[in-house]
Amino acid sequence: MGLMLCPAGDEVASPDISWSHYGFNLFREWLAQIEGFPLPEMVGFGGKRPWSSVTTTLTPLPNHPDDDGDLAPAQCAAMLPRLEAIVGERLRVTDDPVLQRRIDDTRQLIDVMTYCVDKGVPLDFC
Repeated sequence: MGLMLCPAGDEVASPDISWSHYGFNLFREWLAQIEGFPLPEMVGFGGKRPWSSVTTTLTPLPNHPDDDGDLAPAQCAAMLPRLEAIVGERLRVTDDPVLQRRIDDTRQLIDVMTYCVDKGVPLDFC
């Protein structure tokens, strides 16, 4: 069993991205590392560090339940520039298959979030 991030609604043609729960956790850990904080230190991930101590536009993504709720279009819009920058910064090193997977996942997530912003619909976690 895993989770899917998709635009709210029933539109079959909309983009989506799926992970196993473990795979999504690895993706969030990677993003947290890039943003300068270890995810295991955070509240909700075994640590005691409050999320208010983290200053990144990506905070709503790692600090979200795996399989319930959504992110508002405005939250997606706020995260898109940073996600695009992360892809751009890491394209220079593409011979690592794990890094390539993270880049591909980030690109897919960008596509889904862009769709949500363009259509004005939330990004569902299900």
